[in-house]
Amino acid sequence: MEIGTGSGYQSIVLAQMGAQVFTIERQKKLFDEHRNFILRNKYPNIKYFFGDGYDGLPTYAPFDKIVVTAAAPFIPPKLVEQLKPDGNMVIPVGEGTVQRMLRLTIEEDGNIKEEVFDNFSFVPMVEGRNS
Repeated sequence: MEIGTGSGYQSIVLAQMGAQVFTIERQKKLFDEHRNFILRNKYPNIKYFFGDGYDGLPTYAPFDKIVVTAAAPFIPPKLVEQLKPDGNMVIPVGEGTVQRMLRLTIEEDGNIKEEVFDNFSFVPMVEGRNS
């Protein structure tokens, strides 16, 4: 699952690599623009959703991987709940201009392993939908 469709570039790269992609966009205008995207029909393994990335897609869960493309002030618990055992989530966490890149892994026993990588700068992850 990808949180933050944006231009759709990352979704297409993932789909080209053979991934089944479920991507969520909160900006209605961007979501609507993807309906007419010329490459959309070339990648039937991308499923587009208009929604709140903090909620994820519980109907389609659990996911092997979750990629968040915006800076969250905290790790959204609903996203963690939607990971399979041994699943991974990559998410930039922090407020302000710099965030820490985290990789979370749900271990077989249910514990969460957290790895911290370098600092990055992403647009903020905003709750809700923007119609």
